[in-house]
Amino acid sequence: MEYTYLLVLALILLSTKVLGVASAKIHMPQVVGALLAGIILGPSGLGLMQSSDFLVKTAEIGVIMLMFTAGIDTDLSELKRTGPKAFIVAIMGVFAPLIICGGLYFFFFGFTFTFENLLKAAFVGSVFSATSVSITVETLNEMGKLKTTTGTVLLSAALIDDILGIIVLSILSGLSSGDSNPLIVIVRIAIFFVFTFVVGWVMNRVFTSIAEVHWHSRRVAIWALAFCLIMAYCAEELFGVADITGAYFAGLILCNVTKCRQFVAKKFTVTAYMVFTPVFFASVGMKTNLRTMNSSIVVFAILLVIGGVISKIIGCGLGAKMCRFTNHQALVIGTGMVARSEVALMVAQKGISAGMIDPSILPAIIVSVIASALITPILLKLEIARGHEL
Repeated sequence: MEYTYLLVLALILLSTKVLGVASAKIHMPQVVGALLAGIILGPSGLGLMQSSDFLVKTAEIGVIMLMFTAGIDTDLSELKRTGPKAFIVAIMGVFAPLIICGGLYFFFFGFTFTFENLLKAAFVGSVFSATSVSITVETLNEMGKLKTTTGTVLLSAALIDDILGIIVLSILSGLSSGDSNPLIVIVRIAIFFVFTFVVGWVMNRVFTSIAEVHWHSRRVAIWALAFCLIMAYCAEELFGVADITGAYFAGLILCNVTKCRQFVAKKFTVTAYMVFTPVFFASVGMKTNLRTMNSSIVVFAILLVIGGVISKIIGCGLGAKMCRFTNHQALVIGTGMVARSEVALMVAQKGISAGMIDPSILPAIIVSVIASALITPILLKLEIARGHEL
């Protein structure tokens, strides 16, 4: 038996943790350090390792667990409280990047109006529809603005934004599966959501009953993991929907089982971040071959950074204005939604797996994700300081 995979795994875990901690020290998400670790270890850097079946499958489990954790951490009561305002901001924040960032890809690489080219452009646009709100939370909290009306709507909009982004990804994944009839794809996705609702109704009650006695038992976390994996399998194999969609909704189903929610989330976080999640982020970094970047990709990356920032500010800002926020509040909301991180990388990974995103443009996407993490707190602080009330 070949045991090199043990050394590879050890190198990934050590490098992602060291660079992740270094990223946190300079107030950047640890995911940036994990990505850099993959880039350094991969063909762009030292060339010590490359993708393998073991890494691919381990990374897939990592992204599934990450999406389940995102689902179970969702605060449904907060979403209900902010309601329509957050939804309008979120829906504008999803479709503006789809049009602007997807349009950039189309005019750079698509050229002709074919269904495949439009689908590829939509995939790239969907990468930038997602929002990472962790940087925004840290900035708002630092400035004492987290509990304001603007801050509350911004955070809720970011959560809804991810849900809408997952739904868009489900539709795009179905359309890219080779089924030539869009109506069949839409019907299949609709059946998936009906299936999720029915299963969710049953499993929510099952876990609520179990949690009455065993909420602190490890068996609950194991059953939750099994449920997550089954939902991911059903989504991909039975309905042609991305497996991370099934995992995300499995988390949502359990997010209001209050007695075991925090316990399960804690166990998942430890398990995922011990092994699986670092491998996912490192594998994305390893697929980012900076040596293949040409002048066209560099220009595309610069425009993608600009488009990614502008699309969220315009989209979410207009959504906020539609909800009667002031110009200053609308700009704060739009700026706070600029950052992208984990979900964007997951969507990009799914696009590559589906053959809808060319791996050669992954460096441009990575640059845009990192740039958004750097730009967001700077712009947000400047905009908050410019105004008064939020």
